[in-house]
Amino acid sequence: MASVRNLAGSRPPALATQRVGVVRVPPGDPSDIVAVEEPLEIRIDGEPVAVTMRTPGHDEELALGFALAEGLQPRAARVPDDFPANTIELDAPAPALDRLKRNFYTSSSCGVCGKGALEAVAVEAPVVEGDLRVRSTTIALLPDRLREAQAAFSATGGLHATGLFDARGELLVVREDVGRHNAMDKVIGRAFLDGLLPLVGSILCVSGRTSFELVQKAAVAGCPVLVAVGAPSSLAVELARDRGMTLCGFVRDGRFNVYSEPWRVDA
Repeated sequence: MASVRNLAGSRPPALATQRVGVVRVPPGDPSDIVAVEEPLEIRIDGEPVAVTMRTPGHDEELALGFALAEGLQPRAARVPDDFPANTIELDAPAPALDRLKRNFYTSSSCGVCGKGALEAVAVEAPVVEGDLRVRSTTIALLPDRLREAQAAFSATGGLHATGLFDARGELLVVREDVGRHNAMDKVIGRAFLDGLLPLVGSILCVSGRTSFELVQKAAVAGCPVLVAVGAPSSLAVELARDRGMTLCGFVRDGRFNVYSEPWRVDA
């Protein structure tokens, strides 16, 4: 796989962090490293269709993952020919533009914000198939393995992460972002570019809680197992059960809860 890992001990991507002045109490180092947050405009046929607040880097992956979650059929993503800052052009079928013609703002804290209603973000995703089974000991180790690879989080403490793992718990791809949904989009976009979709033999692990949108994105990607350090929402559990996904939460200290399809977890 042509993926790029952020391994423990490595420097965070230059675009992901920024040094700022700070007053410490008690007095100390007068500077701090913070996570960068900037808008990304996504275009189709040169026309803006969405803006998301994100951490710069892997923007093509982000745009592709976003488009897939919206039920589109993207072919590619690239920087536009006029090289505008913070802009990505999507190559997608013509109907995609009409589908996304609306004022669309996604905040860094919640990808559903601004869409108005649950029905507006619901996309058709088939029930997740496959006979993947994962050992409970493997699931318990995933958050620690993800955390070890979060170079930008280590520097700032301000970034979410999503990791793509194989059934043995081997980390394949990790992406960090100020938005948890953006980190997921980047990983799914990378998987799309590598020809790995649907993710029938893989596991996705997120560094925080699981919302409806994260489960939705994982379902669209065809991933049978979603693991989270934090809690799921009620709607996340409902959607995971409806799509036949195994959803694990509160994965820490060797313990976790399985909220749906527990048959995939081997003791």
